[in-house]
Amino acid sequence: MRYRKFGRLGWLVSEIGYGMWGIANGEGGWTGAREDTRSSCLHTAVDLGCNFFDTAWIYGRGHSERMLGQLLSERTDRRLYTATKIPPKNREWPSKRSDRFSECFPIDYLERSLEQSLSNLRVSRIDLLQFHVWEDGWAQDETWMRVADDWKREGLISGIGISVNRWEPWNVLETLRTGAIDAVQVIYNIFDQAPEDELFPLCRDLEIATIARVPFDEGTLTGDLTLDSRWPAGDWRNSYFVPENLNECVPRAEALRSLVPNKSTMAEMALGFILSNLDVSTTIPGMRQLAHVRRNLAVSDAGPLSEDLLKALRAHRWDRQPTEWSQ
Repeated sequence: MRYRKFGRLGWLVSEIGYGMWGIANGEGGWTGAREDTRSSCLHTAVDLGCNFFDTAWIYGRGHSERMLGQLLSERTDRRLYTATKIPPKNREWPSKRSDRFSECFPIDYLERSLEQSLSNLRVSRIDLLQFHVWEDGWAQDETWMRVADDWKREGLISGIGISVNRWEPWNVLETLRTGAIDAVQVIYNIFDQAPEDELFPLCRDLEIATIARVPFDEGTLTGDLTLDSRWPAGDWRNSYFVPENLNECVPRAEALRSLVPNKSTMAEMALGFILSNLDVSTTIPGMRQLAHVRRNLAVSDAGPLSEDLLKALRAHRWDRQPTEWSQ
């Protein structure tokens, strides 16, 4: 496992972290994680060098945070970095341009949410606490800056971050220029290359850490989806891969097959694309099975993709606009 500096916070984090949405199951989540192997997945990741774990209260309504808390209590032999997120009070993803910070994140609600996450994680300090939606129109609202400063001063958090709404890497730039944000989490993969335009250069200049989420485009870039793909009732993917989306995603993934290097997979190529960009501090694939953990973490050992392959993959950039199903 290779490690990278996490912005101005200075942590050395594994360049492949662990995204803990899928493994939590539960309402509004993913299916496929087995109760009898969840703990093994997390421990195996630690054994293979992963030290950055990204969760959120909404993942299983606290279950994912509690799973991570259990791991932290069992793996005191390693320094593991915890990142979690406070959901908007209205439970709406994404936020809307008309939303106000005080409506999505009122002060008393923020305080209760922090206490809840601290309890679930079994820690006295959270390494990185993130707002789970964001509007750049909130940039000059001093409320969030004051709250973040208070929490840092009280030793309750080490860093404050933002998880950017899907396909809106521009919707955080003014906020980052305030100098009050330590990390930004954004969708970045072979299709979604837009963060390279403005977001990554700004983060580089301001020493803000970047977390690349959705490395497989919710599964498209594993190459396993077909036009007939369906999931069990209650699985979030049923609402995301509506026919309009699935019918466009699958052909785009198929167009990548000829580029997959010999003795490699599309998923490995997808991770390799992200890791070839040194502006990325870490990427957080979801891993619901032991095979996923071993396959994904091994990609770090392979190093960056060739320049020729990177050039070919850049031609597959796909700029999308948020819609009613993109969430």
